[in-house]
Amino acid sequence: MRMSFHLGAVALAALGLQLTGCQKQASTYTKVQPAQLEAIEGAKHSRVTLTEKAMERIGVKTVPVQAFTAQGAVDAKPQSSVPYSALMYVPTGETHIYTSPAPRTFVRAAVTVDSIQGDLVVLKEGPAAGTEVVSIGAAELFGTELGVGK
Repeated sequence: MRMSFHLGAVALAALGLQLTGCQKQASTYTKVQPAQLEAIEGAKHSRVTLTEKAMERIGVKTVPVQAFTAQGAVDAKPQSSVPYSALMYVPTGETHIYTSPAPRTFVRAAVTVDSIQGDLVVLKEGPAAGTEVVSIGAAELFGTELGVGK
């Protein structure tokens, strides 16, 4: 009987030490904001900057805007094109994409769609060829920009 009491007391003491250690670690936890929003002067949109960890979690991918010329078009001015996955329809009915002017930084831009050809969106108005745009993760950036879930 004495032996089992002794083992029980040792087990309780060990558990108490572990819990004390957990409490100490929890008090040193620092919350890191996964995204920073910055107002853009004269614009309705905000600049969204993500941490490296947020980029990994969301899985954001970017691609350059491509020049597009319709097949058989003679002397046609090239238009810009983006993957369909880059295009967002916002609640007001407008179409937008996210550009990436710097690493981990994103700015929403209004675009005008000329046509959709499979997985390709040909733009009437939008960023120039070569501009980096978000092809995966645009919806998550939109939610972050609008503060969804806060």
